Amino acid sequence: MLAYVIGVVLFALAICVSVALHEAGHMVTARMFGMRVRRYFVGFGPTVFSFRRGETEYGLKAIPLGGFCDIAGMTALDEVTAEEAPRAMWRFKAWKRTVVMSAGSITHFLLGFIVLFVMAATMGLPNVDQKPIVSTISDCVRGGTTVEQVNNPVCQPGDPAPAKKAGLLPGDVVVSVAGKPTPTWDAMVTQVKAVSGKVPVVVDRGGKQETFVVDVPKVTRPAANGGTESVGAVGVGVARSIQYSPLGAFGGAASFTGDMFARTWDGLMAFPKRIPAVFNSIFGGERDPDTPVSVVGASRLGGEAVEAGLWQVFLLLLASLNFFIGVFNLLPLLPMDGGHIAIVWYERVRDWLRGLRGKPAGGPVDYTKLSAITMVLVVVGGGVTLLTVTADIVNPIRLQ
Repeated sequence: MLAYVIGVVLFALAICVSVALHEAGHMVTARMFGMRVRRYFVGFGPTVFSFRRGETEYGLKAIPLGGFCDIAGMTALDEVTAEEAPRAMWRFKAWKRTVVMSAGSITHFLLGFIVLFVMAATMGLPNVDQKPIVSTISDCVRGGTTVEQVNNPVCQPGDPAPAKKAGLLPGDVVVSVAGKPTPTWDAMVTQVKAVSGKVPVVVDRGGKQETFVVDVPKVTRPAANGGTESVGAVGVGVARSIQYSPLGAFGGAASFTGDMFARTWDGLMAFPKRIPAVFNSIFGGERDPDTPVSVVGASRLGGEAVEAGLWQVFLLLLASLNFFIGVFNLLPLLPMDGGHIAIVWYERVRDWLRGLRGKPAGGPVDYTKLSAITMVLVVVGGGVTLLTVTADIVNPIRLQ
C-alpha cells in the first residue's frame, strides 16, 4: 500500500512539474524576444511566497496544480501601463508570438522525449509493434495437450532444441522464415507453425543479415478452437522490450516519439465518441480501458505501476500524458494556446489579403466577440474533466 501511495504522489508531482515547466517555456521565450513578463507562479490559490527579480515577480501558490505566466498585452484588449505598452506581446511579429505561445506544448514534447530517451538508454522501450525480436532461446521444444505443458516443458535427452542448435541468439530480429517475410512476431509464429524440416531463417544481427538453417520439428499443441493440432516450433520467445546502445537510444526514442504522436492524435480524434462510455461506467457499466482518464486516473495507474514494480509502465504513462497535453493544447480553440495562435495567423493572413487589395491592415481581433464561444468550450471542458475525474474515482481503469 505504501508503494502505491508513493507512486500516486510521484506521478502527481511529475505532472505538476510538467505543467510548471510548460509555463516556464512561455516565460523564457517571451523574455528572449523582449516581451514584458509580469509574473511567473507555480500553483494556484493564495500566495505562499513570492519575490521580485528585475521586472518579473516569481512565486509559489498554495495549490500546487499547474501555474501561470502573465505576459503583458497578450491581446490588444489587455490593459497595459504606459511603461509596458512598447513591449506588449501583441505588438510583436506573428512568428515571435507563435513561438512564445507554442513553447508550452514544445516543452511537453521535449519532456516526453527525454523520458523515452532515458528509458531507451536504460530499461529499453516497449515492443509495441510486436517486432520479431528474439528474447529467449529454449533448451528444447516439446508438445502437450495443455498450455501449461507447452510453456513449462521438462526437457529430456534427445529433445530437439531447433533455434539453439541452429545458432540463433537473443536480440536477433527474424527477417524471414522459409523465404517469407516476417514483419511482426505473429507473422513469424504463423509461418513457423506451417513449416517443418530444414528451413532457412534470415535474421538481422547487429545490422547485418545472416541466414541459419533450422531443423523445425512438428509438435502437438492445443488448438485455438479446441482439441490439438500439429505445428512447427523452434523454441524462441518474443522480446517485450527493445534494448538500445547509448548511441542508439536517441534514434530509438525519436522513432518511438513519432509513434506516440500518431497514437495520441488517433486517441484525440476518438475522444468525443468515448465520452458516453465514461458516463456509463460511473453508473455501474464496465470501464473500457480505452476511455479517457483524468490526472486522477493517470496518477492511480502510476501508483499501481510502482506498486507492481513496473517502472517502465510508470514512465511510459508520464511520457504519454505529456504528449497528450502538448497536442491538446495546440488545438485551434480558445482559451488554449492553439486558439491564440490561430487568431494571430488569421490576422496575419487577413492583413496580407487586404494589402493585396490596397487596403490598410485591419484592427486586432475583438476577443469580446469570441467570449461566448470561449465560455461554451470552458464549460464543456470543465464538464468532461469532472466526468473523467468522477469515473476515475468510482470506477477506475486498472493495470490488471
